[in-house]
Amino acid sequence: MSVTEESLLERVTDPKGREIFEPATGSLLGRAPEHTVDDLERAVAAAVAAQPAWEARGHEERSARLVRIADRIDAAAEPLARLLAREQGKPLNGPNARFEVGACSAWLRATAATVLEDQVVVEDGRQVSTLTYRPVGVVAAVGPWNWPLMIAIWQIAPSLRMGNTVVVKPSEFTPLSVLALVSLANEELEDGVLTALSGDREVGARLVAHPAVRKIMFTGSTATGRKIVEASGANLARLTLELGGNDAGIVLPDADPEAIAQDLFWGAFINTGQTCAALKRLYVHESLHDRVVDALAGVAAKMPLGVSLSEENVLGPVQNRMQFDIVSGLVEDARTRGATIVTGGAPATELGPLFYPITLVTGLKDGDPLVDEEQFGPALPIISYSDVDDAVASANRLDVGLGASVWSSDPAAAQAVADRIEAGTVWINGHGGVHPFAPFGGVKSSGYGLEFGVEGLKSVAVPKVVTRPVG
Repeated sequence: MSVTEESLLERVTDPKGREIFEPATGSLLGRAPEHTVDDLERAVAAAVAAQPAWEARGHEERSARLVRIADRIDAAAEPLARLLAREQGKPLNGPNARFEVGACSAWLRATAATVLEDQVVVEDGRQVSTLTYRPVGVVAAVGPWNWPLMIAIWQIAPSLRMGNTVVVKPSEFTPLSVLALVSLANEELEDGVLTALSGDREVGARLVAHPAVRKIMFTGSTATGRKIVEASGANLARLTLELGGNDAGIVLPDADPEAIAQDLFWGAFINTGQTCAALKRLYVHESLHDRVVDALAGVAAKMPLGVSLSEENVLGPVQNRMQFDIVSGLVEDARTRGATIVTGGAPATELGPLFYPITLVTGLKDGDPLVDEEQFGPALPIISYSDVDDAVASANRLDVGLGASVWSSDPAAAQAVADRIEAGTVWINGHGGVHPFAPFGGVKSSGYGLEFGVEGLKSVAVPKVVTRPVG
């Protein structure tokens, strides 16, 4: 039987649950189950019980299951994308809902194909020491609302591949699409291997402090990340934290503004700017400043903003009122400081209450809130600089370091600047692109731990050294 959007919703909706509204239209989408701490206790107990048998299946079988889950997602890609678009707000087209569902499948397949070999670390004629990696046990996967499906898979796929069982806690803003994704995955898994719970903060707090949870993977704000560190301390659970960023981009004086404008735009405004590793403050050499601003404004004017299910749109609403108020407040603050609002600058109320247009802001400086505070939405401050050393200092001055970018026509000059930037990933002539085989993680208050590729597999495992005598 083919999967439809309606059948996906039926799987995960509780008639007595919490109402979930579409951010683009305000319409009621469905009702999310309100799982309790008791539900969580049962889920963790089931995960503990299921883990040994899941581990015993071995890498080959577990990888085959990931591929079969990817096949399930591919078969349900369109209804899943439509459900995601309605719940999260991102349009179907562009680097949005269909793109995100496709990324889920791609990451599952890549994780299944990643090879993690035992490593001989000592072989000196007297002994042989071999480094291996074993599952940690139960993994808690706590996800955000901006890329709810893709980031869930980033957490789930390596955890399952390494023989762990997983309890997923999606954001309260986007639970239905994650529950639907997990329901598809569970068609290929035994009971207890993967469970998703749609609960409140009390459920989340118990999950990250649970004594049976041996690993926590969290993507979200730095403030919440710090609370998770504290909550997990008694258990000494291992952590992968992908926290807030305020990514800087530096445009060098030899760059071609018109050539880089499209990539600059999407680096900043993918998912309407609601991306942890989006470009959030742009430093442009004074000789190119006006040309870069004009080029970005030209790109922005061609990008349709509107409701999620319309095929022509590539920009959607801000996902929730809380984030909308942050974005609009930062823009209003910039206005009061005498900044120039080049594009946008006011809610697009004709489209709906949560729509905010692409907003380019000039005339700000380091220390201004729109520069220093992560806006996580469709507003970008563009700051002029005269000396590249000052631009590097500006990029490094904040206590975050998830990503950054350098834009230049000179590869050597770009590399020299990239080497000086304090960030987990630095892109040259691009921003925000991730690859399933390239490790990804932050520095400073943007978190710690790595995801993706071999390093991502190691992060959800326990290293074990076996030493034996020679002969």
